[in-house]
Amino acid sequence: MQDQIIHNLPAIHSPSLFQSFFQGGFDCSTEWRGDGRRLDIIHSSGHEMLAAKDYAQMATCHLTTVRDDLRWHLIEATPGQYDWSSFLPMLHAAQANGLQVIWDLCHFGWPAHLDIWQPAFVDSFARFAGAVAALVRGEGVVQPVYTPINAMSFWSWAGGDMASIAPMASRQGKALKQQLVRASLVAMAAIRAVDPSARFLQPEPVVHINVAADKPALIEEAEALRLLQFEVWDMLCGRDTPELGGAEMWLDIIGVGYRPGNQWFYRGETIALDDGHYRPFAAILQEVWQRYQRPLLIAETGAEEDMRVPWARYIFEQAVQAHVAVEGICHYPIADYRSWSEEKHRLFGLLGMQDVNGCRSLYEPLALELRGQQIRLAGILKDAEPGNQAVSA
Repeated sequence: MQDQIIHNLPAIHSPSLFQSFFQGGFDCSTEWRGDGRRLDIIHSSGHEMLAAKDYAQMATCHLTTVRDDLRWHLIEATPGQYDWSSFLPMLHAAQANGLQVIWDLCHFGWPAHLDIWQPAFVDSFARFAGAVAALVRGEGVVQPVYTPINAMSFWSWAGGDMASIAPMASRQGKALKQQLVRASLVAMAAIRAVDPSARFLQPEPVVHINVAADKPALIEEAEALRLLQFEVWDMLCGRDTPELGGAEMWLDIIGVGYRPGNQWFYRGETIALDDGHYRPFAAILQEVWQRYQRPLLIAETGAEEDMRVPWARYIFEQAVQAHVAVEGICHYPIADYRSWSEEKHRLFGLLGMQDVNGCRSLYEPLALELRGQQIRLAGILKDAEPGNQAVSA
């Protein structure tokens, strides 16, 4: 069942949760690397200086919902004191361009004065989240959407098991995951205490793990590993490790992260899109929907270089075919950036790296593809209206 698309699902879902179905996200990682240096992709990509121009380009392309970040380590560089000078210009630029922003509060980085393993980390994050909510509400934002902590599954693996990013631990992935979930839960409670209208996006990568036909003994082990992709969401809603404080109310909007490398053979190679073992993305979306019955955002997707257009087309087609509550597709990152090693220019997005004049080029093939998808989605939704014959894309 898990490898097939289920066809007896309701008709096409009409998205209404976000300002735009097609969205873009600006890479905003702030983690410490193994060499002790902290990344700040918002700064190194030029987005810090170009936020107003970047947002204007997004609006021109009809991508009026975006994902971005507050950079906690800059705002609370001094314990308990908040300097909003790195954030308010971005918030005001978004408002000036009529954009809705899904704000990440913690994207793999935290202030240097905190120890992520200690209770003080959780308490400080809750206070920071409440302060953000008060500021944003005071700036006139209605029903804001926040990501408390981005991709906790990835962070706990990379930072808790593989020691590739801070906190540079090994064999501590489960403990780090629980600490991040604990912090996310108290942050959401702090935000709701200030602004009951706030919504929450919980982005996590989704994957599929197959087993080669000649290795049937590995099926059970591979399936156990595959099911770990649901652990964070299960903790948030209290189905797993309920002592963390999870409850169904805290699993609000599910964010799905999916890229070309998210399927592989257990103990083997990545599965190519045209391989018969490749599980349709629509089937993955259906599994997530059936498990949680929550609105879905494809919160992080995209491919590099010449794969940008065919990948965008594949994701859109699969989202339509899934016939579940997909509320949007966020192309992330939407702007080119230098790799985490800062040694390679990643040709990834719709917008290029800034030039000497502080401008970004537009990758026209992807722009045309997205515009075509916007027109096509409008037609699909119109045909699905009561009184019209539903169209299956």
